[in-house]
Amino acid sequence: MTRDIFFLEGLGRFADIGPLTLRVLTGAFLVYGVVDNVASTERMQEFSDFLATNLFPAPDLMALVSVYIQLACGVGLVLGLLTRLAGIVVALHFVVAVVMVHWSQDFRGWWPAIVLVAIGIQFALIGAGKISLDAILTRGQR
Repeated sequence: MTRDIFFLEGLGRFADIGPLTLRVLTGAFLVYGVVDNVASTERMQEFSDFLATNLFPAPDLMALVSVYIQLACGVGLVLGLLTRLAGIVVALHFVVAVVMVHWSQDFRGWWPAIVLVAIGIQFALIGAGKISLDAILTRGQR
């Protein structure tokens, strides 16, 4: 009885809500972060200029690649579709952001990007969870 109170083992029955919540919030954050670039050529150009300032090669191309990778991964995470792959791509994408943009900042400047690296790694390792399209599509394969 005391163990249940301190370790809150009863919450385990709601464990599937954790990956769902983290996936949807992270995916929505990723989509929100690039939707203006998709909708506006001016915003895309601003992003390309930002990449040029940070010494990315081929900034116009890299802006397009970055924005559409982030959009696709965000949608994938929200739906729980190809989640492990999206996790790997998100982790790599934001490692590049840390190295190319945030490296010279203090830890607070790194935080959003480095957390996205960690979340990407988490989804690459654990997958989408039971409440996802991945689970539906792979249900008979296990």
